[in-house]
Amino acid sequence: MTQKPQAKYRKDYIAPSHQVDELSLTFELSPRNTIVTAVSKFRAAAGASQLVLDGVDLELQSCQVNGKEWHTREQTEAKLILNELPAEFELTIVTHISPQTNTSLEGLYLSDGAYCTQCEAEGFRKITYFMDRPDVLTTYTVTIIAETKYPFLLSNGNKVEEGTLEDGRHFAKWHDPYKKPSYLFALVAGSFDVLEDTYQTKSGREVKLALFVDKGNLHKAPHAMTSLKKAMAWDELRFGLEYDLDIYMIVAVDFFNMGAMENKGLNVFNSACVLASQETATDQDFHTIESIVGHEYFHNWTGNRITCRDWFQLSLKEGLTVFRDQEFSSDLGSRGLNRIDAVMAMRTHQFAEDSGPMAHPIRPEKVIEMNNFYTVTVYNKGAEVIRMMHTLLGEENFQKGMQLYITRHDGQAVTCDDFVNAMMDASGVNLTQFKLWYEQHGTPRLNVVTEYDSAAQRYTMTVTQQHADSDPIKAPLHIPFKLELLDEQGLSIPLLTQKGEIQRALDITEFEQRFEFEQVATKPVPVLLEDFSAPVIMEYNYSTDELLHILRFARSDYARWEAMQQIFMIAVKAAIDSGDYSLDSKVLGALSSLVKHLKGDLALLAELLSLPTFDTLASQFKTIPVDALVNVSKAFESQIAQALQQDLELAYTSSTESGSLDAQDVAVRAFKNKALYYLVRTDSTLVEDALRTQFASDNMTTKLASLKAVVSAEHEKMEALFSEFDSQWRHDALVMDKWLALHASLPNDEVITKINTLYDHPCFEKGNPNRVRALIGSFTRSNPAQFHRIDGKGYELLGDLLIELNGINPQNASRMITPFMSWRRYDETRQKLMRTQLERLASLEGLSDDLYEKVEKALAQ
Repeated sequence: MTQKPQAKYRKDYIAPSHQVDELSLTFELSPRNTIVTAVSKFRAAAGASQLVLDGVDLELQSCQVNGKEWHTREQTEAKLILNELPAEFELTIVTHISPQTNTSLEGLYLSDGAYCTQCEAEGFRKITYFMDRPDVLTTYTVTIIAETKYPFLLSNGNKVEEGTLEDGRHFAKWHDPYKKPSYLFALVAGSFDVLEDTYQTKSGREVKLALFVDKGNLHKAPHAMTSLKKAMAWDELRFGLEYDLDIYMIVAVDFFNMGAMENKGLNVFNSACVLASQETATDQDFHTIESIVGHEYFHNWTGNRITCRDWFQLSLKEGLTVFRDQEFSSDLGSRGLNRIDAVMAMRTHQFAEDSGPMAHPIRPEKVIEMNNFYTVTVYNKGAEVIRMMHTLLGEENFQKGMQLYITRHDGQAVTCDDFVNAMMDASGVNLTQFKLWYEQHGTPRLNVVTEYDSAAQRYTMTVTQQHADSDPIKAPLHIPFKLELLDEQGLSIPLLTQKGEIQRALDITEFEQRFEFEQVATKPVPVLLEDFSAPVIMEYNYSTDELLHILRFARSDYARWEAMQQIFMIAVKAAIDSGDYSLDSKVLGALSSLVKHLKGDLALLAELLSLPTFDTLASQFKTIPVDALVNVSKAFESQIAQALQQDLELAYTSSTESGSLDAQDVAVRAFKNKALYYLVRTDSTLVEDALRTQFASDNMTTKLASLKAVVSAEHEKMEALFSEFDSQWRHDALVMDKWLALHASLPNDEVITKINTLYDHPCFEKGNPNRVRALIGSFTRSNPAQFHRIDGKGYELLGDLLIELNGINPQNASRMITPFMSWRRYDETRQKLMRTQLERLASLEGLSDDLYEKVEKALAQ
């Protein structure tokens, strides 16, 4: 690169030089020459006479101040600087842009013939010159003019006018009465099928709901609409928050970098996060859609009505809203399973980020490319920080804090500190020390040592907290530590101390703390960090017998799953250390007992039967033993399959479901699919019929599970089923994403060749993030043996793709580079191979800011 991108720092924040009282936008849409006219009213702050506007890839046609062309200006590659301005003025700017050639999928672009926008974080500057920052809030009036082949012209707020022009084009005018920053602006123009409905708010207002999908996909829209109505009702019930506009719209588009975007009143969604029927989507897809629809709706208050002062505060809206969508899913479904999903995301992705070169606090201090900080740290760890606050305050006080936060800051752009202060002021609980979580990076470690005095019937627990060496925070964190003590019969022991009974959690506030529990009649088994009450790594010398006791008796479903995960991890470590890949008969017996008794939530049972993921196991090692982890996992799965064969056969045949989406049927499918996953590794006589029956099913969850099973076991039917699936579903790109992902997980040396062949498949397109994530994202995430193959061909495949994506869609490239960021955690040979690919990128002419930041940090000593 000719010039290194410059970092921005949170400490350098300066309030905007001007406020914008209102903004009027007019779009005359054309694929290669869209005309954008922006008329805005500015007021200077503190006598400022210079205005700096952001703009990228714009063709400036006119710049007028109070109706006259303003020549006292400078123009750079990314700025328009106006000098000698009056204190108040009307600014009119006309620009030309080319949506058709905009492959970055930021700003205004074309997605399969429809115009749509993506402005978060800094995409509005690709539409017109403006103060493209989250603390500049104004009201928007938007007029869209287009040919009639685009019948739907949509923007934020409420539609106030529409009609036909003399030249045959038509227009629609929208007004959003609520002030918002530029990143929440949205425009969509296209021809769609529309699902319409209404929702009556708790105050009796009727809100029109509209869901726009590509032609022919209307039958896949009802679940998203149902999810939206559930979210609206839940937010009123749990948080007392009511929707505020006359209409709420969702548009599904195929080309989209993110999952979805919460633009005020007009959410733009990746089609993968909207479209679902049981013939085309899995049970997990249905769950994901419900969660994401809820997430974007909940942003209406936590993100839109109250937004971020600056992008360093991103977790203010995202961490809080992820917590809210997790609670939504938990209140509607299984709290235990939803907690397992959240913790798996932390352990699989966030802990790895915390230990790599992109480690950062949930409120970063330094940013080069803001798109790079839409991370699992900001989102998922941010949600865990909110959850800790909820644990410390309790539901009642947390809700008081939320109400004060909204009352105090509605219509403002604020900071993370403002949120925590509202929680403190409303609850009376001092969270000053807790605020350190916003500055801390890396994953804290808690070491727990226990002692039992049988004579005094006293159980003592000493907890020590340690932070990463690179963590700038040298003070102890405030950590809520939930636990349960189980007696020999598995009954819960009250947590009695000299100060009284502990109800919610222990408060860990020092580097080392000692807790004494009285009236403990027998030595207990501790269920530590129950429900993952803090995003930490906990170290405690559990025995397998203790973990089996927790598996059997713990009150928390999550704790039972966590015990099983710990059992597996202990076994994996022991196997690698000893070279003996035999799974303890006690463990096999416990699993067999679970299947034999077949009670409770069968979806939870499916999780209990699942080994930890490769990434979860890898997090336990300083240097990741790739080959050993892959081989041990294979060996354990084979042993489980053989030992449980008869139990699984009986359970499989005796478990029936009707194919519905109710929780019981979903759970039965989850268990049966896990059983088939194991049985296909045996000589079971029911496998042939089960594979044929499941693959012929009109339920995608059932069908896809049969294909996953044969792929994972490299069953002889694999190629035939792949071919049949292709013939049946080639017309549906989202279904074919699942097919691409399964090819990427092929556990043999031919997978690289296969992926290169699939680049030419009619369903694959490198410009579409969904296709790239399905094929290459799945390869790097779910096929460790082949991605990390010792000849480096897996790394080369990703390196080649990143070079191409750098010129097509830098934001997608930046997300795809993640597997290279932890290159130092592998053996010397693999380190060298990954470093070679990073150096290829570093030397690339025209390396994007998105990739530059990550490559530079990855290679830095």
